[in-house]
Amino acid sequence: MKIGFWYGFLDDNIHPVRLGRALEERGFESLFLGEHTNLPVADLASAPSEQQAHIHPRVTDPLVTLGVVAGATERLTLGTSILLAAQREPIVTAKAVASLDDISGGRLVLGVGAGWHDGELRQHGVDPRRKVAVLREHMLAMRAIWTSDEAEFHGEHVDFGPIQSWPKPPSGPRILVGGGKNPAWRKIVEYGDGWFPIYPGDPAPLIDDIADLRIRAAELGRELPVTVMNAPPERDTLARLADAGVERALLELKPADTDTTLRALDQQAGLLT
Repeated sequence: MKIGFWYGFLDDNIHPVRLGRALEERGFESLFLGEHTNLPVADLASAPSEQQAHIHPRVTDPLVTLGVVAGATERLTLGTSILLAAQREPIVTAKAVASLDDISGGRLVLGVGAGWHDGELRQHGVDPRRKVAVLREHMLAMRAIWTSDEAEFHGEHVDFGPIQSWPKPPSGPRILVGGGKNPAWRKIVEYGDGWFPIYPGDPAPLIDDIADLRIRAAELGRELPVTVMNAPPERDTLARLADAGVERALLELKPADTDTTLRALDQQAGLLT
């Protein structure tokens, strides 16, 4: 099983180039970056924590930051955890994703979701009650752009075409969708390639859910890659996830300065042996 980290870059963190090279030097497989575009001032008082109120509006753009990391590394898998695709204009986002995947040599894995912060969604003109439907059309529209020389899409929330747009992403790109088992499965059938669950605190129900989804995928003649976010840095748990067929476990890397971050990586490097 591959082991990597999920992270949210802030302006006073370790530099992306330094982190990417440090991960590759220590043998970690991947770096997945989270996304938030803004925090409405009206929502400051209702933020779940003071720490989140600080971090939420300061996270750097994941695609731009991964582009910087791509140029400084050769093997590191570059991912999003998650890209808030319902909030993103799909034609521009499809171009950015395809460009990053092409420039990095097909190293991109795109974790996507509809987002959870109603105020953030509204700033992008998205009705939180419609976010799943918007996400669906954005992803289907981007899939059309990535796979067709003359793409078009006509839906309730997205309407364009025919258009031309290159480059085409060499990896597809690979799309992982989050959420509970059954909502995620509906998305996987339509536009996803695999599942991106958050570790629930107990591996047993997660392992059961993975087995169930693998049976469903096999019935459709498909495989089901699984990346688990927030996996604990525990050998026994990671071994159980590996035995269940989990492709990748992402540990949490907390935002910090260079020295603190490098010490954290050194502490976790023992999990690779």
